[in-house]
Amino acid sequence: MRTAEKSLEGSAPVDASSTDKPVLRDATAADMAVVQSIYAAHVSHGTGTFEEVPPNVEEMTDRWRSILDRELPYLVAGFDGQVQGFAYVAPFRPRSAYRHTIEDSIYVKPETVGRGLGRFLLGHLIERCTERGYRQMVAVIGDSENTASIRLHGSLGFKRAGVLTSSGFKFGRWLDVVFMQRALGDGERTLPPR
Repeated sequence: MRTAEKSLEGSAPVDASSTDKPVLRDATAADMAVVQSIYAAHVSHGTGTFEEVPPNVEEMTDRWRSILDRELPYLVAGFDGQVQGFAYVAPFRPRSAYRHTIEDSIYVKPETVGRGLGRFLLGHLIERCTERGYRQMVAVIGDSENTASIRLHGSLGFKRAGVLTSSGFKFGRWLDVVFMQRALGDGERTLPPR
């Protein structure tokens, strides 16, 4: 899945007739304004996240630094040199026995949905986390009607692991949480090195 990593900047509108091959790189502090804008749209208009108030750029920068401090991947990608999506992993839970399991998060600009950017980002997260020796990746998907995210994860080998029914309340309705999971590398077939 390695691709040439080029410069991505800003957030200009997507031209559907432009290059169809996305570009990927590690996120930097300079990307956090665009990342915040993308996430704010999902918080304000979507049910994939259960946050109800968009965090500001400073908070998004703090979250990005927290991921980097754990030496976990935080990626941005887009078309035509513009950041149009981001993805990262975080520890699944803080207890030490979960240390081989990570949770993914992926968000793309609404006008970019359907161009394969989410799949591109998730594929690279899977690759990088496998290289780092993680054994399980979990997706915690807000809203059982979030079929795009459920299909995306399923297309890359995730299986449904369970549903928490009516466990969130946003936009005047109860929302489920769908858990999906996939093995990385040897998964549970061998013992981890640590």
